[in-house]
Amino acid sequence: MRLYDARTYTDLGTLEVDGETFAIRGSDDGAHHYDWVSGPNPGYGFTVGGGSSPRSRDRHVAEIRDFLAAVDPATGYL
Repeated sequence: MRLYDARTYTDLGTLEVDGETFAIRGSDDGAHHYDWVSGPNPGYGFTVGGGSSPRSRDRHVAEIRDFLAAVDPATGYL
């Protein structure tokens, strides 16, 4: 079952980090969603809570690296 998400998203493009590709979307509440495009599980990714200031490229890279470090290599999930 997919839950309804009332937020409005803006496509911010893709970013490759350590050989993995993520599509990034920003929401109207300042959160950012990262879709793991090259990952083993279709539709899998993560969301980072909002903030009032824009995220820099370096911050996006750091968020993605933190996520990848926590992923179980056997399952491709956290």
